[in-house]
Amino acid sequence: MSQISQPDGRVDLPDLSPIRPSRFFNDELAPVPVGKRTWTTYNYFALWMGMAHNIPSYALAASLIALGMNWLQALITITLGNLIVLIPTLANSHAGTKYGIPFPVFARAFYGIRGANFAALLRAFIACGWFGIQTWVGGEAIYILVGKLAGSGWRDAANLGGQPWTLWLSFGAFWVVQMLISWRGMEAVRRLENWTAPLVSVGFLILLAYVLIKAGGIGPILSEPSKLGWGPDFWKTFAPSLMAMIAFWSTLSLNMPDFTRFGGSQAKQVRGQILGLPTTMTFISIVAILTTSGGALLYGETIWDPAKLADKFSSPVLVVVALVALVLATVSANLAANVVSPSYDFSNAFPRRITFAVGGLITGVIGILIQPWTLYSDPSIYIFAWLGFYGGILGAVAGVLIAGYWVVRRTSLDLAGLYTERGPYWFRAGWNWQALVATLAGAVLAVGGAYTAPGSDGPFPADGLIPVLKPLYDYSWVAGLVGGFVVYLALVLPGRATESHETKEETSEQPGEGRVGTAAMDG
Repeated sequence: MSQISQPDGRVDLPDLSPIRPSRFFNDELAPVPVGKRTWTTYNYFALWMGMAHNIPSYALAASLIALGMNWLQALITITLGNLIVLIPTLANSHAGTKYGIPFPVFARAFYGIRGANFAALLRAFIACGWFGIQTWVGGEAIYILVGKLAGSGWRDAANLGGQPWTLWLSFGAFWVVQMLISWRGMEAVRRLENWTAPLVSVGFLILLAYVLIKAGGIGPILSEPSKLGWGPDFWKTFAPSLMAMIAFWSTLSLNMPDFTRFGGSQAKQVRGQILGLPTTMTFISIVAILTTSGGALLYGETIWDPAKLADKFSSPVLVVVALVALVLATVSANLAANVVSPSYDFSNAFPRRITFAVGGLITGVIGILIQPWTLYSDPSIYIFAWLGFYGGILGAVAGVLIAGYWVVRRTSLDLAGLYTERGPYWFRAGWNWQALVATLAGAVLAVGGAYTAPGSDGPFPADGLIPVLKPLYDYSWVAGLVGGFVVYLALVLPGRATESHETKEETSEQPGEGRVGTAAMDG
């Protein structure tokens, strides 16, 4: 099949009929026609604003204060993490805009038509965990909101499974609303992002303004000393905290092609993301840091959950307005960051049976089974166990994708071949063993030494799962990325060099028989 390159570098596949019968094709996974790639710079800026301004983003920054950092240490850690994760995000976004393909189809070029499910489902199950966390905190906000209006009968309801049954009801209602929106498809998610993006900051600004007024201004907050100092205690906390900041968006660094496949140009998606991610995350981080620090001065305890902090306010009107904004923010972020990707990923696993809508429903069910209330219960578990562990694994996947797309393939792919059985990306029975070995090697380097810090609760032994790798766990995402990148190139490049040498010899011996289509097939 002939693919057409546009003057701006984007590639189109005008006739889908030859690949439509393939069992690895469905309409949601199909390349978006260039004429329908219409997202603008604002769409991507609004997307990031919607995804960044939510309760877990706030809690991420606030948890650093809970771990003992002062405002400056926390801000440095978060800003640096967001600038670092922007690099692989933009690197993987390029393929989405150029070819109009989602992340699981992009992964086929390196993992194989079937092997891509390995990378895609890794990402999908982590997204399910995040969907559950976001739904839990959104339900918690609804529970507190209704409690302010309905009184103590709602707040003091009988316990069920360790929580008031009214909290479970709020959680369930919030889950149903999100499932109804996701069932309407990707366009419904885009429209929601566009109109909620300018509004989601309101709740956090209300929290900040109230705390600043009560605390006597910003001076007392900024003068609050670090509990860690700037010595060894800080640096021990800094490294794993930085990896957690990166891991927070490492999921999106893989699956941004799910969104950039709709991009009007490379420049539009790049500008939108550069304007969107660092600025919005820095903004919400400043708000969270100042609000949490001020709350600690006011109430004598570090409250890192904004819904629980809002519950401390004496004005019911302020609580209601703040929590309504927080709920809107959480819906917007959860659908974009944690439903879109796994919906595509589950659809990729069974293209003929699972649509985008069904994939979203699967995401919602798994998000409950993961028990998100446990993952969100403690800042140490949230950062060092949940974020640190999965960030290292996804770093290895990112290393393979970046090495394959930018170094090996030089951004050139056979678009039709990504949907074709026994085509250029079939490898061996649909699996590319080099990519799998590289991912596993990077993952072992990243999380093989996973440990629980002394004095903290966590699922890992104090000496690490593999003690000799324990020092690497503090740098889990970097270890995974570098490990996957290097091992993949070490396994693939020698074979491609031999293949290139053999091709040259064949061409020189048979000058009259050119290899038509080599560039397209070899990528």
